[in-house]
Amino acid sequence: MKVTDFKRKKQRCQKISMLTCYDYPSAKIAAQSTLDCVLVGDSVAMTVHGFETTVMATIDMMCLHTAAVARGAQPLLVVSDLPFLSYQASRSITIHNVQRLMQAGAQAIKLEGGDDTTCQTISYLVKAGIAIIGHIGLTPQAVHQLGGYTIQGKSEPHAQRLLEQAQALEHAGCCALVLECIPATLAHTITQALTIPTIGIGAGNHTDGQVLVWHDMLGMQDDFKPKFLKQFAHSKSFTLQAINQYAQAVRNASFPAAEHTY
Repeated sequence: MKVTDFKRKKQRCQKISMLTCYDYPSAKIAAQSTLDCVLVGDSVAMTVHGFETTVMATIDMMCLHTAAVARGAQPLLVVSDLPFLSYQASRSITIHNVQRLMQAGAQAIKLEGGDDTTCQTISYLVKAGIAIIGHIGLTPQAVHQLGGYTIQGKSEPHAQRLLEQAQALEHAGCCALVLECIPATLAHTITQALTIPTIGIGAGNHTDGQVLVWHDMLGMQDDFKPKFLKQFAHSKSFTLQAINQYAQAVRNASFPAAEHTY
């Protein structure tokens, strides 16, 4: 998939499948799948590095993981997140950070927010030749300001503001828009109002696509189970079983056996 395929898929009513990805082995597996694209999300700070929020993601962290994913993900489209406060200080710093992610292997950049300043930044980046994906609703980088991971757009004024932000982001040049943790009816309204595709996470089934976190979707951890999550596998249980079988085989000296010995 290419960036130019986003609008084409929406026009043809073809759903877009996106999954986060943070390392080379996972990217190699994803590349053999029927996924459309992978997102090197700043959620890597939580799922891989063990931090409590995505605020702890840095540009160095994002470049490291983007490069690893890009080496294994071809022919999938690789999208990478601009992390916390990496695009607010100045345009020169923003461009430098985007350059680093693109040179690490990202083909499109995702950033959070829909205020006027963010839209101006996006417009500037698009004019510089960068493919940008927007992100509104629950924006995890603003988790402290939002008061936690809560549903957004529940009141009429807030819903209207999100609709206006979505339209402004399309006008600024975004090629797609992530809608996170908003009511399904609002996500449907926004999706119908835009010509660019919407990609939902906790936004119902009327968006143009879906994104989930790799570890959540595969059931690699069982301490995070929001309503919107469906675990398509139970990787933690069978991985733990395999580890225990290995440990037991070492203890009882059944491994290595003759067929594993030179």
